[in-house]
Amino acid sequence: MKHIVVLTGAGMSAESGLKTFRDADGLWEGHDVMEVASPEGFATNPKLVLEFYNQRRRQLLKVKPNQAHFDLVALEVNYKVTIVTQNVDDLHERAGSANVIHLHGELFKVRSTYNEFDVQDWKTDLVLGDYCSKGYQLRPDIVWFGEDVPLIPKAISICETADILLIIGTSMQVSPAASLMQYVNPETKIYYIDPKPALDNNNQITVISKSATSGMQDFIAILTKDKV
Repeated sequence: MKHIVVLTGAGMSAESGLKTFRDADGLWEGHDVMEVASPEGFATNPKLVLEFYNQRRRQLLKVKPNQAHFDLVALEVNYKVTIVTQNVDDLHERAGSANVIHLHGELFKVRSTYNEFDVQDWKTDLVLGDYCSKGYQLRPDIVWFGEDVPLIPKAISICETADILLIIGTSMQVSPAASLMQYVNPETKIYYIDPKPALDNNNQITVISKSATSGMQDFIAILTKDKV
């Protein structure tokens, strides 16, 4: 069974109603991202940061997976599929995907500020005074700017085993996730779905300049036609 590795970004969830990471002006919901997505921002104004993620969590509870999420699940009938996502939502899991790696953490999880491995599920608001069992403040289980991305080595190993690499809805600008495509075999075909693609067609890369849902239809048609 061939292995399709899928790298997904904000464009994957956009059609479910979730906003992409930053607007064109570089702000996220009116905030400089360093205010709400960095250890320094959390140290300076933890209440602001917690409320920012509370709003994201509330929004996530109201949306559903889109057709592109379900199309990825359907691929599992004939392929081994591993999803490596930059997204912190759980839409891949809700759609039914069996193997999902969250590079940047998960919105429905929180962790202790004392022990990063003390992680728990959390779907309600998180406020100052919500403590771990050791008495330390809980924070979103999100990889912020300036923090290590602990699952990158695992993601690299996964990409090295890909027979097909499918990239959906990411600008390929955020490191270290942007470097993952460099670890696939030179013979591995790469398909890139994005309405404003940052990559060009070449012998290895096929660009599909569409949204996630319509681009997935093209990708499935290619698999069917070429009997990959």
